Formats: sequence, structure tokens, C-alpha cells
Amino acid sequence: MKLNKYIDHTLLKQDATEQQIDRLLSEAREYDFASVCVNPCWVSHAKAGLTDTDVKVCTVVGFPLGATTSAVKAYETKEAIQNGADEIDMVINVGTLKSGNADLVESDIRAVVEASGDKLVKVIIEACLLTDEEKVLACQLAQKAGADFVKTSTGFSTGGATLPDVQLMRQTVGPDMGVKAAGGARSYADAVAFVEAGATRIGTSSGVAILKGELADGDY
Repeated sequence: MKLNKYIDHTLLKQDATEQQIDRLLSEAREYDFASVCVNPCWVSHAKAGLTDTDVKVCTVVGFPLGATTSAVKAYETKEAIQNGADEIDMVINVGTLKSGNADLVESDIRAVVEASGDKLVKVIIEACLLTDEEKVLACQLAQKAGADFVKTSTGFSTGGATLPDVQLMRQTVGPDMGVKAAGGARSYADAVAFVEAGATRIGTSSGVAILKGELADGDY
């Protein structure tokens, strides 16, 4: 298993400095991760720093709460792509989902999918805030809206990925849609377990430690 190509090497902290972003990019080049995942203000910088590599630039939309309007999420998506983003990780409107307004959740996701063109869209459902029934519904709505992936977590709420959530999400979306486990992987064994549970990407700030067989300090 080429575990490096499952990893979205992530730095989304609000106080991340340019020096820390440059270190992230250097590590991504060295370890040939699937992508780096950075906040939108760093997309152009990341794109320039990954020239002549196949490491993708991933960014976040409606992050971390998912409570901005669909029009704003669509605009964020278009601007991010103009700046060089290859992949978009968007946050659903969790409160709308929990209010029972499935149509609005679906249209919110669809607005980002349509704004993304041919770029990859991952839908963050923030599983730690949802019941199992809500997790299933969120995955179904992401699938109906044409997204490419469902993703467990932002890393900024009450918990990250769990094996049962990844298994449930994989079971819900079937074999052809991506599942991203974000947070929760603190070791090589953790990461492999998520892949075996059905994850096709792992979002983590600890990718280097995981690949080196070390126990990571943090999980996102």
C-alpha cells in the first residue's frame, strides 16, 4: 500500500505562518502526498510551491462551520480554483440538516459542485455532530448533488474520524464515491485501519510522523 498517496497533508490552523506553510509544502514534495490542504488565502502560494510535482492543492470552503450561504460557498469555490486549487473540501450546513431541510442541504452542496467545474469536491458532514441517521442522509445528499467524496470532519469540532463512521459512510455511498477520514489517525496502524474500513483519503497534519512509524502528537 502506498499510504502516502492516501494522505491530504493538512495545515488549517488560523495562526499558520508562511514559514509553516512552506514546511508543509516541502514535506509534501519529499513524501509525495496526495495533496496539501490549506486555507484559501494560501492556495496561490501552495500552487507555486508545488510546481513540477503531482501533489494537488486542496482548500476548504464554508469552513469550519458550514453556515455561510450557498452563493458565498460557490464564490469561494470559483475564486479558489482561479487561484490554483485542484480540490475543494466544503462543509455542509449542519444546522439545516438537523432541522430536517434536506432539499436545502442538497442544493447547498450542488452550488459548490456546479461552481467547481471538473475539480474534485469533498463534502464534510461533521459526523461528530450527527446521529447515524443524519450521517446516512448527509452522505446520500452529497451523492445526489454530484460530489466526489464525503468527508468525516473539519478537525475543528468535537471529534475527528472514527472507524464506525468511515464504515457507515462507505456502506452508504457504495464503492464508487470517495470517503475521506479526517482527524483520528495518529499512527501508521491507525491510517491503515481507516483505509481498510473504506477510506480513500486521510486528512491529517501528522502525515510525516505516520509514514515514519512515529506516534503523532496531534490528530489533525
